[in-house]
Amino acid sequence: MATALFVCLHNAGRSQMSQALFERAAEGRHRALSAGTTPAERVHPEVVEVMRELGIELADREPKLLTRELAEQADVVVTMGCGDECPYIPGRRYLDWELEDPKGRPLDEVRATRDDIDRRVRELVEELDA
Repeated sequence: MATALFVCLHNAGRSQMSQALFERAAEGRHRALSAGTTPAERVHPEVVEVMRELGIELADREPKLLTRELAEQADVVVTMGCGDECPYIPGRRYLDWELEDPKGRPLDEVRATRDDIDRRVRELVEELDA
C-alpha cells in the first residue's frame, strides 16, 4: 500500500478534490492525505458543490497544515501551486500538477479542474497498482 500526499496552498480546493478522488479510485488499496502551506478555514464552497455532484461530501473536511511529519508519511507527494514552500523529503517521489486554483471560479471551470484531477489520480493509482 502506497501513500499519496496532495499539497496546495490552502488545502481547500485542488488538494481536497485530489485526496477524495484518489480515495475513490484506489478503493482502499492505497492511502491519500492532503495539506496546505497556508490552510484556509474551510473547503471552498464551489469545490464542495462540484464534488457533491459526484456523491462526494467535502463540507465537513477541515484544511490541514503541511508539516514535515505529514510529508514523511508519503511515498508520493503531489504539489499544486505551493512552490518552494513544500518540504523536500529525500526518497519520496514528487509530482507537480499545474492546476488552476478553483477558489472563486465559475462552476464550469471548477468542474473542468475536478475532471482533470480525476483523470490524473486514476493514472497515479494505476501506476501504484503496477
